Amino acid sequence: MEDKPHKSGYVAIIGKPNAGKSTLMNYILGAKISITTHKAQTTRHQIVGIFSDEDTQIVFLDTPGVISPRYELQKAMMKTVERARSDADVILFIHDPMDKHPTDDVIELIKSINKPVFLVVNKMDAANDEKARKSAEQIQEKLKIRSTHYISATAGTGVQELMEDIRGCLLPGPPFYPKEDLSEHPVRFFVSELIREQIFLQFHQEIPYSCTVEVVSYDADVDIDRIHADIIVNQKSQKGMLIGKGGTAIKELGIEARKSVEEFIGKQVYLELHVKVREKWREKEGWVRNLGY
Repeated sequence: MEDKPHKSGYVAIIGKPNAGKSTLMNYILGAKISITTHKAQTTRHQIVGIFSDEDTQIVFLDTPGVISPRYELQKAMMKTVERARSDADVILFIHDPMDKHPTDDVIELIKSINKPVFLVVNKMDAANDEKARKSAEQIQEKLKIRSTHYISATAGTGVQELMEDIRGCLLPGPPFYPKEDLSEHPVRFFVSELIREQIFLQFHQEIPYSCTVEVVSYDADVDIDRIHADIIVNQKSQKGMLIGKGGTAIKELGIEARKSVEEFIGKQVYLELHVKVREKWREKEGWVRNLGY
């Protein structure tokens, strides 16, 4: 029997905010490398996740949800979607069949990409079968779809079949990254993302969307990693909300963020957080670029 040729390729995960793009990538990798919350636009960067087995390497590009950008930060987020368009060999269009709003923005974007497109109808653990099939048919009428998969990214139903289908589309080639790598981002990147995830979980309204996190220093020692990070807010009034009365809010944020960072790196962490005001950083291209977007 002949050996299977090694295959490799790039797969972009595209869809509306909150369709389950990050959840799907985390499930495939068996590790949490993309932060997920129930709030839209949690993902801001293009997160690169690397799936490897003996004869395959698939580099997933988890993109921010497709939106019409209103300010510089959102424009930077949409550029990562453009990057996925040029790098990807295959497009996964993730669709939430329970979403009441039309998916026209995504359909327009995908129409202009000449790559194989898989329609991935997610959240089938909660969706009504018939409604899901109807909404998939509406998309199939507008796009050239290679095949449609009905899955649950949280439960993992249908993901194995999807992976086999993706593999069938890839060309023979060597791996792009060492097989043990899960991502190309450094640990500092994940630390700032995990702190940002806690801000999304603990604060409401505009706060999570106005904040970014910068890891100022990261000293790894044998038994403990010491991390200092700044939380940057868009206006002065938000600083008080983040700190809370007598420092209670920032203390709670620090405790929860430390736990998730420790879980991620598998060792003890000392985490120090400070809040800094950078007036209207989201609107200023220079700041958006300086802060890594």
